[in-house]
Amino acid sequence: MNIIIDAMGGDHAPSEIVKGAAEASKIYESKLILVGNQPVVEKILKENDAVSTKIDIVHTDVVVTMEDDPISVVRAKKESSMGVGLRMLKTDDADAMVSAGNTGALHAGSSLLVRPVKGVHRSGIATLLPFARPVLMMDCGANTNVTAEYLEQWAIMGSIYMKNVHHIESPAVGLLNNGTEEAKGTQVQIDAYQKLKALENISFAGNVESREIPFGPCDVLVTDGFTGNITLKLVEGMAKFLLGTLKSMYTKNTLTKMAYLMMKDQLKQLKSDFDASEYGGAPLLGLKKPVIKAHGSSDARAICNAVRQAEAFVRTGVIDQIGEAMAVYDKRAVKAEENDEQQ
Repeated sequence: MNIIIDAMGGDHAPSEIVKGAAEASKIYESKLILVGNQPVVEKILKENDAVSTKIDIVHTDVVVTMEDDPISVVRAKKESSMGVGLRMLKTDDADAMVSAGNTGALHAGSSLLVRPVKGVHRSGIATLLPFARPVLMMDCGANTNVTAEYLEQWAIMGSIYMKNVHHIESPAVGLLNNGTEEAKGTQVQIDAYQKLKALENISFAGNVESREIPFGPCDVLVTDGFTGNITLKLVEGMAKFLLGTLKSMYTKNTLTKMAYLMMKDQLKQLKSDFDASEYGGAPLLGLKKPVIKAHGSSDARAICNAVRQAEAFVRTGVIDQIGEAMAVYDKRAVKAEENDEQQ
């Protein structure tokens, strides 16, 4: 298996990205293809004792920054590490790609170069929220304006992903909304509710309010990218706030420090549960090839775990199953249109 890594994308690139690749080369079977500034990448790999036989380097010194226009990856900066990587993925030079770079550019570039699966209206970012019952939320920032059909398709794709990658036999699907009643929300949510309710190949759990997300009302949660991104960042911020508050409490005086010693293992586990680097990144579901969007602030550990996630994505055959599901979806949509015309 060949996995491309955008060595120059991310807040801590190329250092942490290449370190993560070096660590992954010691753990996983895949051949890694690092796209970036070759002299710099080689230096970091050497410093971190990478398994050189499992790493290739494709040189480019062009970088898509976080401030660049998303479409620049296929126009002004098509020779960037992200652009080169996506074109390699498109031409079957690799099986999957990992990038911690500009989210908008990665989504736009993958949509235009790698292309969506036939029948998929829009690919989306599917992020796993780290609660006791993990929740795959989609979309988390790629599509700010959506239709009920987008939400319907994301529910199908998210269910397939959770079933195959996280081994949940019948994933429950929720629709993020400002109330649990069927008629709540904008017209998009109201229409999406009816579509999800009518789907036979998913287990629809109804509307889900944001305050209920941590308590496991569903396995897949669909929403527009604007709301999803805000929700994701609020969860991340609250986790940091609560962990910081606990740290302050347990380091306040000698007595609380003694209490910390008794709770140290549980607190470390709590910190690990909310650590985004444990998951590595978020898949862009709906594309013809696996693309993993790692967090912009990813460290070496997150990139290493993103390689693991990319391997799992390839092996499970999720994309083929999404293609089959979309073919059924298209037939059902055509039949529904014919029925409407007859009426």
